[in-house]
Amino acid sequence: MAGRIPQSFIEDLLARTDIVELIDSRVQLKKAGKNYQACCPFHNEKSPSFSVSPEKQFYHCFGCGAHGNAISFMMEYDGLGFRDAIEELADLHGLKIPEESQDRSGPDPQIARDHYQLLEQANQFYQSQLRQAPTAIDYLKGRGLSGQVVKQFAIGYAPPGWDGLRQLLVRNRQTEEQLETLGMLIKKEQGRSYDRFRDRIMFPIRDRRGRIIGFGGRVLGDGTPKYLNSPETPIFHKGKELYGLYEVRQAHKEPARILIVEGYMDVVALAQYGVDYAVASLGTSTTAEHMHLLFRTTAQVICCYDGDNAGREAAWRALENALPCLQDGKELKFVFLPPEHDPDSFIRAEGKAAFEQALDQAQSFGDFLFERLARDLALEGDAGKHELANKAIALIRRVPEGFTREGLITRLSSQLRWGENEKRLKEILARQERQAQEPQPATAKAGKIKLTLVRRAIALVVQHPAIAAELPPLPDELRALKQPGIGFLLQLLAQVQARPLTTGQLLEQWRGTREGDGLAQLASLEEVAIGEHIREELEDTCARLIELYLQQRLDELQEKGSQGRLSAEETQELMLLLSERSQRGG
Repeated sequence: MAGRIPQSFIEDLLARTDIVELIDSRVQLKKAGKNYQACCPFHNEKSPSFSVSPEKQFYHCFGCGAHGNAISFMMEYDGLGFRDAIEELADLHGLKIPEESQDRSGPDPQIARDHYQLLEQANQFYQSQLRQAPTAIDYLKGRGLSGQVVKQFAIGYAPPGWDGLRQLLVRNRQTEEQLETLGMLIKKEQGRSYDRFRDRIMFPIRDRRGRIIGFGGRVLGDGTPKYLNSPETPIFHKGKELYGLYEVRQAHKEPARILIVEGYMDVVALAQYGVDYAVASLGTSTTAEHMHLLFRTTAQVICCYDGDNAGREAAWRALENALPCLQDGKELKFVFLPPEHDPDSFIRAEGKAAFEQALDQAQSFGDFLFERLARDLALEGDAGKHELANKAIALIRRVPEGFTREGLITRLSSQLRWGENEKRLKEILARQERQAQEPQPATAKAGKIKLTLVRRAIALVVQHPAIAAELPPLPDELRALKQPGIGFLLQLLAQVQARPLTTGQLLEQWRGTREGDGLAQLASLEEVAIGEHIREELEDTCARLIELYLQQRLDELQEKGSQGRLSAEETQELMLLLSERSQRGG
């Protein structure tokens, strides 16, 4: 089991990472004053409200409220866990993650094997079983698969018994529970568990780092279900993963195009014939997360479906989910195979050249979109044309602004026979945009944070930690000030005065805490400072806090004195405070 990542390494990683460069590699940023901006990648919008600060190493969307540092962006945009995001950034800088040793009083490492290790061991078991299963080998040979491609995709075989995997991997109740959590074992009502996958060809599903996160199993013969997939688990989410994407990335550093097909066997069979850039969704329709992931990997995505109604419905769902990804330079196409074929059978019957010719002649997403709308809607009369215009614009406005969107509007105008007059369409677009943007709860909430004196001080510190680091230390007695958050403020000041930190690094130290959530909100606030003299504002705010404390202390001592309970030291302190107040003219 991996140890904890040292906080010092995380800080160093953030210091090495330029958040502007990182985000710009995924979302095109434009300079806007001292910051950079773009349309937010986390929600649909017409005008850019996503801001990235190179000084703070922090991003914030004033539309949906998304915010964070480089690690947060990797987690949200790439759909990674915290550790995976750290590993991706470390790889980017050629760094090896050091591990803090585990507490020796913790669980035995042999008992505490993590999920990935267990699934890797399960796959080794399935591969060893394949070598001993002539029926399974004959099946794969009958599908035209060579030993090389079987090895490339690490294909295995789950034997027909009820507990082959269980007997190998379960050593105690803890590993049994882990395997149940991972969907490899199914628990009976009586409490005993048994293997989920039996007498099936096993396809290991890898994440983007090559780790096995689940399995797909194809039955031998005519049993049901034909394909059985791992259930949703803590590390496997079908709507976010694609079978074969890891292998595509291994084969192509920058794939020119990626093909989406429906089944595991299609991916493997296509690779057998040299079409090694295919992926498959995992028993679900192609989701928005799938499309988002694919368009970060390639500029062209081709969806390959059956030509029947079910295939065209699947293609339409894929198109709808892809629209927000279709920035200029990104291309979506569709291929519909003859009814008697799937990709596997087509390439075996016709060969690689014929299959890739079909891909080269794929239908553009614009052709498919307007063909589908024209089929579903009547075009006769003005009523029909306005219905088509409204339906089409509702889809087109989900495409990011640029040449692609403008081209669709021009084409829609032509299809409606409205000639060169695109004004009516743009009026419809503007109206729909206004209606969509009317409710803005996230922006409203962000603007209504009540800024107490302490919160203003915290906001100034988190937004300008380098300036806060130059302040003289505040007296420790200030902790006694009866103002919510004063202890947190002193802790923040101690952190930034101990070593140089950016906003992003400071937020990272409070990730996952209640204070961290509030701190991120304050880091996002605009107009916290009245002017440009941040240091003077911080000094003034701290001075006012000290004054509040001194007044509080004076009131406490006077109250105590009225009861005749002051010690000699307290009497001397009271006289000093009264003298200071007199000098200040209080």
